[in-house]
Parts: sequence; C-alpha cells; structure tokens
Amino acid sequence: MTAPNATATIKVVIADDHSLFRQGLRMILEAERDIKVVAEASTGLAVQKAVAETQPDVVLMDITMPVTDGVSATREILRVKPDTGIIILTMHHEDGHLFQALRAGARGYLLKTSKATDVVAAVRAVYAGGSLMDPSMTAKVIDEFSRLSDRAGVSEGIGTLSDTEMQLLRLVAAGLSNKEIAERLCYAERTIKNRLSVLFEKINVRDRTQAAVYAITHGVLPSES
Repeated sequence: MTAPNATATIKVVIADDHSLFRQGLRMILEAERDIKVVAEASTGLAVQKAVAETQPDVVLMDITMPVTDGVSATREILRVKPDTGIIILTMHHEDGHLFQALRAGARGYLLKTSKATDVVAAVRAVYAGGSLMDPSMTAKVIDEFSRLSDRAGVSEGIGTLSDTEMQLLRLVAAGLSNKEIAERLCYAERTIKNRLSVLFEKINVRDRTQAAVYAITHGVLPSES
C-alpha cells in the first residue's frame, strides 16, 4: 500500500484490553511507511495517560475495557485534546454503542471484523481531517437521524444559514472532501476550508462528522454526488 505522503508520520495509540489483538494491529499498522504506533493501552484510564504523554494523531479505541470504558475515555481525551482523531474499533454493532461513540466525538467507527486495509484507510482518513464508518453501520445512522429529523424540523440555526452555507452543509453530509467541494462549487480549496470553519462555528459543531449528523437531524438532505 502506498503512503499518501512519504514525509508525514501518523502517530497512533492502540487501546484494547486484549494483548494479542494489540500486537496484531501494531504489526498491520507498522507495515505502513507513514504510520507509527507510539503507545499501547489496556484500559480506558491508561489510554488517557498514553495520549497525554505521546500526543498521537489518531487513537484506535475499543469500547469494552477495564477501569474506564472507551466511550468515556474518548470523551475525556477530546475534552483535553480536541484535535485527536479517535476511531472506535470494536465488536459491538449495537445502535446504542454507535450513537454513544458519535456523541462522544469519535470520528470513525469500525468493527473488528473489518479488513486490515479498511483500518489503515480509516487511520489515514481521520488523520487528514475526515471520518470513516463501517459500511454496515452507515444505514443505522441514516435511519436514526432521518427519524429524528421528522421531529426536529428546521431549527433557527438552519434558518440563519445563507444559500451557499446550506449547499456546503449538504455536500459535507454527502461525504465530499474539501477538494471535491471546491471543484463542485468552483472555489479555491482554501476558500472552502475557511467557509466550512465559519459554518461549523455557526451551527456549533466541531468537525465534518458532527456537521453531517446535524444536517440529517435538521432535515437537510445530503446532495447527490
């Protein structure tokens, strides 16, 4: 697999209470030239300490761990270091765990049955500022938040958005990258980045995943790609 940028090294922390799984995951990740595992942790409390000590770009986080669970650890890590990209990697496919993880600020949600290439792709996507979800979980998110949108309607926050901001929100909800949005709207990529920052602040979300959820819960359908 070719690294996206040979000069960049993505620092990763692995948090899981099964040592054999951690070892296997480390081997998979460190086979990639652009990824370095800087720490491992077996509890939710230990991963918080590891993040504070190593300042990783991405954390691969199990949900069920001793002392502190992965969702609580995710919430605490992002409270202290909000730019950390956290990917939940778990056996849990129940809706409740998924929505708890998203509300805590996780930017990825993968099942442990995922292919090794999918895990590597998720690490790179989250490092680049994006998000990635197991395809089997995507329909659950769409169904749940579409249901909520029937009750939520269009909020005052949505009503304050300009036509361009509404278009941006739809494109983000559709999963387009900044580059793709720039090409679609005929703007410079830097302009799109700046406008998204303003949009995210206006609707009080932190990242693209939260913006997509916000869009769906408020009845803003994604633009077709």
